[in-house]
Amino acid sequence: MISNLKSQMLLFLLCVSVSPWCAADSPQTGTPRRLLAADYQKKVIAIVNEKNEVEWQERIKDIHDVTVLPGGNILFQTDWTTIVEMSPEKGVVWKYDASKMNGNAGKKVEVHAFQRLADGVTMIAESGPGRIIEVDREGKPLKEVKLKLAKPDPHRDTRLVRKLENGNYLVAHEGEAAVREYDGGGKVVWEHKVGSAVYSAMRLASGNTLIGCGNGNKVIEVNPAGEVVWKVEKNDLEGITLAWITMVNRLSNGNTLIVNCHAGPNNPQLIEVTPDKKVVWTFKDFERFGNALPVAQVLDDAKAVR
Repeated sequence: MISNLKSQMLLFLLCVSVSPWCAADSPQTGTPRRLLAADYQKKVIAIVNEKNEVEWQERIKDIHDVTVLPGGNILFQTDWTTIVEMSPEKGVVWKYDASKMNGNAGKKVEVHAFQRLADGVTMIAESGPGRIIEVDREGKPLKEVKLKLAKPDPHRDTRLVRKLENGNYLVAHEGEAAVREYDGGGKVVWEHKVGSAVYSAMRLASGNTLIGCGNGNKVIEVNPAGEVVWKVEKNDLEGITLAWITMVNRLSNGNTLIVNCHAGPNNPQLIEVTPDKKVVWTFKDFERFGNALPVAQVLDDAKAVR
């Protein structure tokens, strides 16, 4: 009996000393998920599986967007101007430097959003030049859409931008404190004033828009008329404080994924909540990631890649 207890204690001490991923110290609560996350404090992007093992990781400098493509490659940025597509084996299969391409040499430019479209075309939102461009695999421009900006700023013109199924562009304007939908000609066809430094917006199948309200410390869902039909505010979740809300996503199960950036080590970096605001899953890992984790995707969900 004593010998068995000693063996269990030695196993426990060994586990703690070599790995932070013992069951009692798991960074995930709820049903474990496979996910991708990136943090520019620890300067790392990584895919973590359900066992909390790192499947893939790479060093970065700055990051505000990322996508795991259908074929398994990862489209991400290594700094504010460089976008790369990398295979799981870490082969770089595509690269684009916005500081040098398509008339940007010598200009102040930052990229905070990009999206792989059909036929290898990549959409890139350029803050500073204040435009959305679509480029082919060689980086040649196929389309340009100018953005409506009161005070252009290379760091704050845009955050997340997505091309919609109708061909329009849904743009989170951090510095404008607004979400705008542009048509293909650059005309604003819908706008919602957020009142804070907004980070992200996702158009739902219902036609509503899910918005990550940045330093507004909340997530809101608004209908086409701009009415708030659902929200999660700073102190709505028991034991959790919402800080700078970055990416948000409506998952296939109807729950909402919230990326809770700059919230400190007492709060999870990722949160999944039900429509009635019940927390069913969290991820908190301040060993591998830090307090500047703005981008994440759950990879075991049908709607994770967008």
